[in-house]
This record gives sequence, C-alpha cells and structure tokens, in this order.
Amino acid sequence: MPLNPQQQQAVAHRQGALLVLAGAGSGKTRVITRRIAALLRDVPAEQIVALTFTNKAAREMRERVIDQVGRAAAKGLIVATFHSLGVRILRQHIDRLGYKTNFSIFATGDQLRLVRDLLARHQPGCSASIAEQVLARIGRAKNELQRPAQFQPRIDDPVDALTAQLYPRYQQALKACNVIDFDDILLLTLQLFEQAADVARHYRQQLRYVLVDEYQDTNAVQYRLLRELCAEHGNLCVVGDDDQSIYGWRGAVAGNILDFGRDFPGACIIKLEQNYRSSGRILAVANALIRHNPDRHDKRLWSAGAPGAPVVYRLCDDGEDEAMAVVETIHQERYARQRAYRDFAILYRTNGQSRAFEEQLRYENIPYVLIGGQQFFDRKEVRDALAYFKVLANPLDEINLLRILNYPRRGIGEQSAEKLIALSLEWQQSLWQVLQRPDLPDHLGDKVAQAVHDFVSLLQRYRRLLGRGGQLVPDAQALFAEIGFEDELCRQAEDPKQARRRIDNLHEVFNALSAYVEREGVATLEGFLEKVSLLDRDEPVRGSKEEKLKQDAVVLMSLHSSKGLEFPCVFLVGLEEGSLPHGKVLEEGGDVREERRLCYVGITRARERLLLLGAARRRRYGRLQPQVPSRFLAEIPPELLENQAAEPAPVDPQQQAVRAADFFSRIQTLLKTDNG
Repeated sequence: MPLNPQQQQAVAHRQGALLVLAGAGSGKTRVITRRIAALLRDVPAEQIVALTFTNKAAREMRERVIDQVGRAAAKGLIVATFHSLGVRILRQHIDRLGYKTNFSIFATGDQLRLVRDLLARHQPGCSASIAEQVLARIGRAKNELQRPAQFQPRIDDPVDALTAQLYPRYQQALKACNVIDFDDILLLTLQLFEQAADVARHYRQQLRYVLVDEYQDTNAVQYRLLRELCAEHGNLCVVGDDDQSIYGWRGAVAGNILDFGRDFPGACIIKLEQNYRSSGRILAVANALIRHNPDRHDKRLWSAGAPGAPVVYRLCDDGEDEAMAVVETIHQERYARQRAYRDFAILYRTNGQSRAFEEQLRYENIPYVLIGGQQFFDRKEVRDALAYFKVLANPLDEINLLRILNYPRRGIGEQSAEKLIALSLEWQQSLWQVLQRPDLPDHLGDKVAQAVHDFVSLLQRYRRLLGRGGQLVPDAQALFAEIGFEDELCRQAEDPKQARRRIDNLHEVFNALSAYVEREGVATLEGFLEKVSLLDRDEPVRGSKEEKLKQDAVVLMSLHSSKGLEFPCVFLVGLEEGSLPHGKVLEEGGDVREERRLCYVGITRARERLLLLGAARRRRYGRLQPQVPSRFLAEIPPELLENQAAEPAPVDPQQQAVRAADFFSRIQTLLKTDNG
C-alpha cells in the first residue's frame, strides 16, 4: 500500500525535531520503518538509533527495516529499548560513577528481598507486606528524577516517611553489591551524561539521528535523556499519540508529547489522521469521546472505507446478564458472519471483572484465553535457579547469595545465616568474604562450617567452569543435578502435578539459556542474565500474549493490555461510574482524562463491530447495588449509538438443544448451497 501524503512527509523529513502525531490505526509502524530505511540511504547505520518500549517492538521494527533494505545495509543500526541502550552505555562507562563494569541488574524479587531485609534491620516492628509499597515509591521517585537526597515525603503519609528513611540505605546496599535495579539503568545513564561531558559528547556525535516510538509513554528520565542525546544536532523524531497516553500511573508524562513544540522550538509537526483499521461509525464515536479532553493535540480520525455497522450500547440488568448478552452476540455473529472465536475480544477496566464472562463462556463451551497472569521469570523456582546464575556471575550479590545459601537445604539454617550476616557487619567484610574465612568453625560450629565450606567450593568450581563460556548449558545442568534442585522441587510441591510443572519450568530456563547461546555465538553467563533482566515485564516467555492470540479463542483482557491490538468485534464492558472511569480515580480526585483516553483506546481496537455494555446493578460485597452509567456514554451524541435491550442467552437445556439443532440445520443448508 502506498504512503499517504502525510506519511510521505514524515518519511522525507531530515533535519531538526519532528513530531509525528499518529492517531490510532494510522500506520505509524510503516512510517517509522520507512523513515529509517530512507535515512539508511543517506546516513551511516551506526549513527541511527530507534528506541522502543518493549523488546518485541524493537525486534519487529528491526525485522521490517531489514526486509526493506537488507541485512547488510542495516548492520550497525541500533533498534533497542531505552533500557537496553542504557545498559550498553553503562557497560562501557559506569566505572565513572563508582561501579564496576560487571555490575548485575536486580530482578523485582531481589529488590523486594532487599527492602524486606532493610525493614527488618531498621524498622523491626513493621509488617513485611509494606515492602512492596516502599519499593513502588522508590521506583516512582527514580522515574521522576528524585534521587535519595531529593525525595520529599508527603505530609501525614507514613509509607512516604518510611521510604525517605530506606531509599538512601537501599541505594547504598545496591552499590555495595555492585548491583543496580531496573529503574537505575536510565537514571544512572542520565547521571553519567551530566557528570562526564566527554561521554555525553561521544554519544551525541555517534548517534546523530534519534527516533522514538510511543513517545506519549515516556517518563521524566527518558525525556531528559533524549534532551541530552540530541543537545547538539537536534535530530529527534518522535512518534506517538497523546490520545493514547494511558500509563500515567507508572510514571509516563503526557506533557512530554503535548509540549513538544514548546520544548523543541521550530519542530515540524505532522498529523496522521487517516485510519486504516476501524469503520467510519466506530471512528465517529471515538472522535466524539476524546474531544472532551481539554489538553490534547486536535486530531480527527477518518476512514476512506464504508461507514460500517452501527455502534451498539446495551444497558443490562446485572453483571451476569451482561455476560450472557456478550455470549449471545458471539453466537449470533458466528452464525451470521462465520466469524472465528479469535475475532472477538472482551475488554474491561480491571482484571477482576473477567469472572462473569469466564463463567458464561465455560457454560456455553466457548474457548477463551485470558491475557495476564504470572510471568515465567517471576516464578519462584525460576527465580531460585537464576539466583545461582547471578551469584556465579557476581558473588558480591548478597541478596541472591542469601537466597541460595540453604537452597536446596544443606544444613545452613536461618540462625546460621543471621550469624553470618552479623559477622559480615562486625568485620566489615562482604558476605562472600566471610564465607571463605578459615576461622568460621569458631563461630558456627564444625558441622555448619563444613556445609559452608562445601557450598563455597561448589560455587568456586562452577565459577571456573562457567567462566570459560564454552559449555554453558551442560555445565549449568550439571550444577543443578549436583545440588539436587529437582529433588527439592518435588519435596516442596503439594502434588506430583505441581512438581512436574516446576521441573518443566527449570528445564525451560535451560532452554532459554540454550537459545541465548545459539543466538549470540560468543555467550557468557553475564550476557544471559542481562538479557533476562531486560525482558519485558509484561511478556511472559511461556504462554505469552502472542501465543494466546494465535489460538481460536475469545480474548479476555484489560484495556491496558489491549493497546496495540485490533479485533473484528470488540465488547467494551462495565461502562459505569466506578468501573470506567475507575472508582479509585473518582474517590482520590485522579485524572479522569486518562480514564477517557483508556476508553478511547478500547473503542479504537474494533475494526468492524463495537458493542458498549453496562449494568444497571452490580454485585458488590454479595449484594446487588444500583449503578450509574459511565459519564463517557453521555459524552457520545445519542445519534451515534444504537440502544438495544439485552436479551439474556437461553439457559434452559431444551432451548439450547433447539438452538443447536437450528444452527446445524443452517450449516447444512449453507453447505448444500456451496456444493450446488
């Protein structure tokens, strides 16, 4: 398909700042990849960097560019996430900030364990469950450019007060272990640029053309980093849509895209408003809703295609009635238009809203997939296995060293571990140094000291083996066989099925390591851990979103998870005050504009059919309570919506049998017609 005039203008632009306002379904990916391909004809590949928010997006972008220009022409081109670029820079220069270049990157579980340890030491009366809140506030502070000295706790907020106390200690503990966390990656890269002018100058001269996808999702640190990178040449091209800025809760700053023209005077601004996804009627509803947001770049999506089917609004009696109405419509659409199950998506504000739909789909024997759930690299047995790898790569990583000290059990109990920590503090030595001391029997007793000696010998031996890099997978498998890791999984499992699942997960770690070795050629344990640390936190390796979406099944997912996807038929459910917009936003005086953008994202996922549903009553705390329709419905002109009364799906077995017989009769008629 040829580019439209606005897309062509975005591809052809060369010098200076460029903002491409890409409305939903306007072909932004084609524009970015075509622009990179065009740049490669005039600019050395190593001077171009394209930044994304997920590894998946980076992979797909690189593949599309290679398809256009060939692998040789794209050699040297950097297509990466912000964090991958940050790690690349820090590996070369982090010593300027007082770290060693073989630093480790903490996973979320490691961070939580450290915060819990700090709580136990400095606030012994505190509940361990507060650790997650403290860690979230530390992460938020980093994304808002607040280092420990700049963190300002809110008045009368005990968690903030606790965070102010623990944040500097948390950072000190990380640095002592030569470890950084995920949020440190960009903050330290920015700090490096600010403190080492020669390093900043080097990257400004090397990376002369910077492109950013999904710019509306950037936070304060990413914005400042981009300003630093482009300070001399000013060749920054950002692509995004302020109407799809839905991640304010995790630090994204909508003002970055709204104020681009002010921040980069003379910037060229191009609007992509032609939509290639949705029907005209769906776009009319989307436009009508989003125009109620006061602070936005004015855009009006349009389509050259047919108006399409009316957008339907159904007010159902209650949540169960809403679920039955959705399932009945699925049956009707499958019969009338021969749709596959994968053509349908049910979108809701929070994952807790899926229950009624899951129950009704199961009752009707309709296959479905639920997007969400625990990620592979967050599972306990996987974190335990990776903890061994992390200690082998960096023995100063005390959080993971303590994690594996007595796992699998080797006779170094909790009291012995506490004694070792106390000795480490008393002698002012790292835990790894303490474990290697010859006088441990005087402090722990002969039996425990021997167990520690055997543990240290094991680690030293496998550090030598794995340090060679040639036999990573066999050596890793040998290590876990020697320590009886699978036996420990079986001992801890509630039943054989759970044990098998956990052992399979361990084997999947080896599969991931093997794939890394095959892909990289020159492979190291540190490199593998780096790849794992940078994996998208919303992209589990097994049972991933992509794998689920390939199945012929109805898709259930939150509005946040739906961003970037599209479906022929979309049900946007739970359109009531307290659900969408979310009750927490209303109670705390939050940003209703972001809730409106979230609704807009849901609407623009639909290609052909869009059904908006709400309930007059919802079951809250076991009782049906009246609900108020969402304010977003009132913002859509009534002439754009077709109001329908929801008819519950028949639940009587005799009615179901009649419907099934009628369905097969129609299918037979269709087959006869086709054969005739």
